[in-house]
Amino acid sequence: MNTLNQTEQVQDDAEDLSQRRIRSFVLRQGRLTKGQARALETGFPQFGVNYAPELLDLNALFNRADSKKILEIGFGMGETTAKIAQVLPDCDFLAAEVHTPGVGALLKLIQENELNNIRVIQHDVVEVLHNMVADGSLDGVHIFFPDPWHKKRHHKRRLIQAEFVQLLCTKLKAGGYLHVATDWQEYAEWVLEVLNAEAQLENTAKDYAVKPSYRPLTKFENRGLKLGHGVWDMVFTLK
Repeated sequence: MNTLNQTEQVQDDAEDLSQRRIRSFVLRQGRLTKGQARALETGFPQFGVNYAPELLDLNALFNRADSKKILEIGFGMGETTAKIAQVLPDCDFLAAEVHTPGVGALLKLIQENELNNIRVIQHDVVEVLHNMVADGSLDGVHIFFPDPWHKKRHHKRRLIQAEFVQLLCTKLKAGGYLHVATDWQEYAEWVLEVLNAEAQLENTAKDYAVKPSYRPLTKFENRGLKLGHGVWDMVFTLK
């Protein structure tokens, strides 16, 4: 092992010892634009959800009981979440993201498009699921383009792991769905293997699904497709 690899291994080992649970993200906050900062100040009181270790009443949160409730995990800068909420006005979306600029960006889109079917929470989604989302309360979960952590030594950081999928299953209603999309083929293969191994889930396709109409193409995805890069959608339902 060369010196660089030894250093990286020592850093990884130290991190394992210093954290009780490896998080699926690294907090890179970046700079807020004036619009994002203003949206955080004016939009979060209306559309934001503060983390607290107590169960949410999703029907009360969205002021309606007859809508499907969908969890969006890691929405980035929020463009896709906002577009899906426009396309599916009869569904309500609890959108979780840890990065402040992305939270501000989605709140800005919510205000600009007068969307009432999105609520935003800025917190680690694993803790949100454990402590705030009731069992059997979700109709769907969206995980679009999660960090693939492509270096092998970082695979332990990947969000899609057997334990996390089992947690998601406890929160889905019978017949509820899990939709994962990625533009990394190796990660797609990883995700497909993990989901296929979960006995509670059933694949809606033979392997990879046709992109559902509600998921819009992002500008990065469009660019990638033009360059011949692939995108893989996986849609599984709870038995």
